Amino acid sequence: MSKPRPISAKPLSVMMGDVLTAAYAKQGFASRELVTRWSEIAGAQIAAHAEPLKIQWPRPVDGQPQDPATLVLRVEGPMALEIQHSSDVILERVNRFFGWHAIGRLALRQGPLSRRPKPKRPSPPDPGMVAQVAETLSAVEDDALRDALARLGASIKRN
Repeated sequence: MSKPRPISAKPLSVMMGDVLTAAYAKQGFASRELVTRWSEIAGAQIAAHAEPLKIQWPRPVDGQPQDPATLVLRVEGPMALEIQHSSDVILERVNRFFGWHAIGRLALRQGPLSRRPKPKRPSPPDPGMVAQVAETLSAVEDDALRDALARLGASIKRN
């Protein structure tokens, strides 16, 4: 009888990586970093109102240098004019991210952004629990440190 082989589970990120890379490639993205790191590249203020949809590469012509691509952004309606005025800054940041003059112009498409839900802020710990934990911290002399440790301890006990 043969021995059973050990189970070798792959992380979900490894299995989904190829699928996501193929999906982004269909939209003209060489890699998904432009989409996933958009807020770092464009800045928080621009990323709050615009997101990359696709990159349109022009068809290559034999014997001619490759023309830069067009980055298509989805922009919230009222902010389209502001984003258009910021296009030079956006182009500079995106090209700096790529390391070469990859993007030559922006095309804006107005529409709602695909918002990612913001994580909910945890509620503060119960004051009674904080006081109970604070009683056990009599050895800590610094009041601010004792209060912070009491809040931390109460939050840990709650979960």
